Amino acid sequence: MILDIKEIVMHSKSIAEEHNIEEKMVHSIIEQAVASAWRRDHGERDQNVRAVLNLHKGIVDVYVAYEVVEKVEDDQIQISLDEALKINAESKIDQTVEKKYSVENLGRIAAQTAKQVMLQKLREIDREIMFNEYKDKIGTIMTATVVKVDPKVVRLEIGRIKGIMPISEQIPQETYKIHDRIKVLLKEIEQTGREPKLILNRSSADFLRLLFETEVPEMKNGAVAIKAIVREAGSRTKIAVTSQIPNIDPVGTLIGGKGVRVQTVNNEIGHQEKIDIVVWDDDPKQNIINALSSTEVVSISILEKATNDQIGKARVVVDKDQLSVAIGKSGHNVRLAGKLTGYDIDIVDEADATTTKTVKPKFQKKEELEEGLLKAVEEVHQEDEPSTET
Repeated sequence: MILDIKEIVMHSKSIAEEHNIEEKMVHSIIEQAVASAWRRDHGERDQNVRAVLNLHKGIVDVYVAYEVVEKVEDDQIQISLDEALKINAESKIDQTVEKKYSVENLGRIAAQTAKQVMLQKLREIDREIMFNEYKDKIGTIMTATVVKVDPKVVRLEIGRIKGIMPISEQIPQETYKIHDRIKVLLKEIEQTGREPKLILNRSSADFLRLLFETEVPEMKNGAVAIKAIVREAGSRTKIAVTSQIPNIDPVGTLIGGKGVRVQTVNNEIGHQEKIDIVVWDDDPKQNIINALSSTEVVSISILEKATNDQIGKARVVVDKDQLSVAIGKSGHNVRLAGKLTGYDIDIVDEADATTTKTVKPKFQKKEELEEGLLKAVEEVHQEDEPSTET
């Protein structure tokens, strides 16, 4: 098997179109491939070889660099002054001259080397193009097609590039079928293997935030903003919103007329996931009350104020019949309300809050305990002694 240079040059345009690169880049790859093949077939690894494509003749001119020396010890990289002068009349000792070889085709082994180099270079270019195409899209929502469903990973495609959605990035209990087109968040790009691999996500709070941004124009123009969002995918999400413009209802804006906007988001993530949308309040107490969603609060106390570095603590008192509502199924409501506001929330039944068992006992000091103990021992000792009375 030989590699016909003229034939490759003829197909360089179609190769360029297939890989979405300029034809000049294909020519450069051919030159690198031929130089590597020639070095392997005729020279050695340390030899300085470059190739120049002659488009008119359909051949490649190979130039091999030699060091001009008085005495040749390695004819692969050295040349005598007499031989060098035949190539360049101005050659001198310790200079470098290039000897030209014209290549029209390559033998079997060299052809295999050239093809391997070309494929490797084209794959590297494909990887770089794909990475550059998608790196600016990290953190955005895209539409992907499901191509394979494995127990712990769903494999998808976006255009020409492959992506995966590990089980940790999926919505629990959600099912996927081959050829399904679903919206995903591009989380990151892995550059391992032959081509970049997209890591895709549907379970994060950011995915839900972006879904609302798509549906709510007021979020794009800054009239309404999501102040905080927490999510337990497949179960419940809480969103605290605020309005930058007076007289605009931020909660109603996200819900939409007749609930159309929130319904559209629920259609994408599944109706098993409940979405609570509440108003953000700068007052920690009111913010916690809002976050607890539909819970009738009797009283609330801030035990430790939340800071940027530390979670705060709050105690919320509710009627007995509101206890289960405040806590929520599997604790979702109070847990997410705490994450949303930055407080560890303790829900207390009003009846329990007023009982004496909540009063902590007063502890005695060490000296008082010791004195009391000695006094008790003395009293027992006196009782045990025989009476002296007559």
